[in-house]
Amino acid sequence: MGMQGRPGGPGQGRGPMFGGPRGPMPPSKPAAPRITAPADGPVITMKPPIAIRELADKMAKKPFQLIADLMGMGVFVTVNQTIDGDIAQRVCAKNGFRFESEKRNLGAHQETIQPREQKLDLLDQEDKPEELKPRPPVITIMGHVDHGKTTLLDRIRKSDVAGGEAGGITQHIGAYTISYPHPVTGLVGQLTFLDTPGHAAFSAMRARGANVTDIVVLVVAANDGVMPQTLEALAHAKAAKVPIIVAVNKSDHPNANGMKVRQQLQDKGLVPDDWGGDTLYVDCSGLSGAGVDKLIENILLQAELLELKANPDRKARGNVIESGIDPGGPVATVLIRKGTLRQGDVVLCGVHYGKVRSMMDEEGQRLKEAGPSVAVRVLGLNGVPEAGSDFVAVDNEKAARDLAEERAQEAKRAELDGVRPKRQTLEDIFGDIKDASSKVLRVVVKADTQGSVEAICEALRKIESTKISLEIIQDAVGAITRDDVTMASASDAVILGFHTRVDTIAAETAKREGVQIKLYAIIYELVDQVKEAMAGLLDPLLKEVVVGQAEIRKVFDLSKGGKVAGCYVSQGRLVRGKMRLRRKGHVAYEGISLTLKRFQDEVNEVRTGLECGVRLDGFDDPQEGDIIECYTVEKIAQKLE
Repeated sequence: MGMQGRPGGPGQGRGPMFGGPRGPMPPSKPAAPRITAPADGPVITMKPPIAIRELADKMAKKPFQLIADLMGMGVFVTVNQTIDGDIAQRVCAKNGFRFESEKRNLGAHQETIQPREQKLDLLDQEDKPEELKPRPPVITIMGHVDHGKTTLLDRIRKSDVAGGEAGGITQHIGAYTISYPHPVTGLVGQLTFLDTPGHAAFSAMRARGANVTDIVVLVVAANDGVMPQTLEALAHAKAAKVPIIVAVNKSDHPNANGMKVRQQLQDKGLVPDDWGGDTLYVDCSGLSGAGVDKLIENILLQAELLELKANPDRKARGNVIESGIDPGGPVATVLIRKGTLRQGDVVLCGVHYGKVRSMMDEEGQRLKEAGPSVAVRVLGLNGVPEAGSDFVAVDNEKAARDLAEERAQEAKRAELDGVRPKRQTLEDIFGDIKDASSKVLRVVVKADTQGSVEAICEALRKIESTKISLEIIQDAVGAITRDDVTMASASDAVILGFHTRVDTIAAETAKREGVQIKLYAIIYELVDQVKEAMAGLLDPLLKEVVVGQAEIRKVFDLSKGGKVAGCYVSQGRLVRGKMRLRRKGHVAYEGISLTLKRFQDEVNEVRTGLECGVRLDGFDDPQEGDIIECYTVEKIAQKLE
């Protein structure tokens, strides 16, 4: 019968279930009736070809459910395949969605960074006045080191912050939210405090603190008055154009002089309100608590005048206050300026992104959401963001990832092109020494937070010297690892660790390679030791010291040849060693003594008023009246200039 018994003959019998060499057959004329999308259904916009997995994500369905719907329509695809816009429109309509095909820009092969940036910038549109609600003020505490900023904040928070700081110096920016009753209405309101460090090396961190703040509390010790960093903090506050409240701290100190503080700051433009100006001054004491309530009341009243508002019902935007690495991964302390940040939100932060896995307040309590003016520690980013950078919560994780990667590539390209020489600044300042004999101290800086890394590098940049250059090979956040030791070994560098630990393998490698690791808890100790190390690399200065002087009174010829100078020691003493002969004020010989005799005996030294015989090595022309100088060369350690 051959093949005639088969219905359809040899070319038939291959239905859609049997994918021939051409693969799945698209149903050009589907048997199923066309489904119309609801007019008020949500819109899904995608660029064809549409990936099954992405379309399922947009519809909040599992990919296998979408594949089942497509099979019912006669389209057979796997999860990794794509479909065209027509089929996507029908499957969306079946599930109650409207589908719109986004046109591709055929003129450009690659989407530039600008359109995507603009798309994300649309999230920061101006909020409507009716959407704005009052928000708590953000207060930055600034002032000179050791003027009692943290102790004052302790009193406000009724907890002990300063106890945990090494050397009594705040090393990191802390953000703390407290509740306090309003002095007039009695309603309990919130205040967020940023505690910026007072040490001079943290200027950059202090500047960032001023840029995200509403009110600056300038702490000045009543017994010290205005100091250099007080003026520096004042400059940052003025640059941020925010109101300043002066807290005259330590007002109960025996040497307190609040009037002197007011006079000094009046000269700088902060005229007290009771002298006809507009700056509030509060006398207080962090130790006793006197005047602290008045300070908070003034802050609340000042905040009321500012009418601070934000829209909480939108995606969060804000700034990174601090960043670092915890055992759970990269962590960032963020201050939310507008919107509400929720657990599970996708966050874009500079060149990093991630989903918020958990949020904690300063007490370590987990939060599900955080509104405007609240500072929280966020876990879930894919890297350590730069402190001070902006962050934004976005809807689309893929767009955030793509933009973060593009920003990282742009930054890398700019660094290679020399547009943004972040780490080259130090090399530019110190590395221009062309002299081959110039010395270089190379260091690797590791610290527990990004702010500390920046502060240390900034402080090291300020070490000025024309004789020696300092080169930072690498600066990063985290523990000191074997890779750091290997890099230091290859570069002949020293590793500086600040508030960080050394891995066991790294310690063993350092011992084997002879790499020095120095750990510090206080920043100025680190800077001082680096200065000493730089000075130690310099060759010591050689200084000549004249020990004694003798006059040649008679010259004797020796039978074996040569001449002996009969001398009288006029000052100091003559010692065996370095000598020079001066004739009529000019140096006729410089070398060492061959013999130094007193009568027939060889001696080591001859004192003032005594006579001796001197033979000079390689010089046989001493004359009466010549002066012999005996000198030594001392080595003096150089200092940086």
